[in-house]
Amino acid sequence: MMTNIGNRITQGQFSFLPDLTDEQITAQIKYALKNDWAVNVEYTDDPHPRNTYWEMFGMPMFDLKDPAGILMEINECRKTFPNHYIRVTAFDSTQGWETPRMSFIVNRPKEEPGFRLIREEREGRNMRYTIQPYATDKPEGERYG
Repeated sequence: MMTNIGNRITQGQFSFLPDLTDEQITAQIKYALKNDWAVNVEYTDDPHPRNTYWEMFGMPMFDLKDPAGILMEINECRKTFPNHYIRVTAFDSTQGWETPRMSFIVNRPKEEPGFRLIREEREGRNMRYTIQPYATDKPEGERYG
């Protein structure tokens, strides 16, 4: 049984669900703000699971308390990078350092090419596996649509 229909990138919360509507995104942002978490918007065209450092769109919104302002920033990022992955991340600084508490994708390219699995046989009958995104076969900026 396949649970990831269409081979969508499944990073962050809600990744196995259908794409969130703006209303649902706003509800999640409200939850983050209610908990005094700082929210930022990030984007990438290399969704490799080990690529945890996406590009920030604008500055982190430490003092913003209105979810409409954050949704406006998301929509600006969607306009600027319509064929990129875009995620919202909320950080909690109550322990004295920024800890990610919430992260979810709010935009995807129309076509997600997926990953190839590279298997390498090593000494002693050991196997080494690597995954490589098909998207990175093209140069940065030309990977999607």
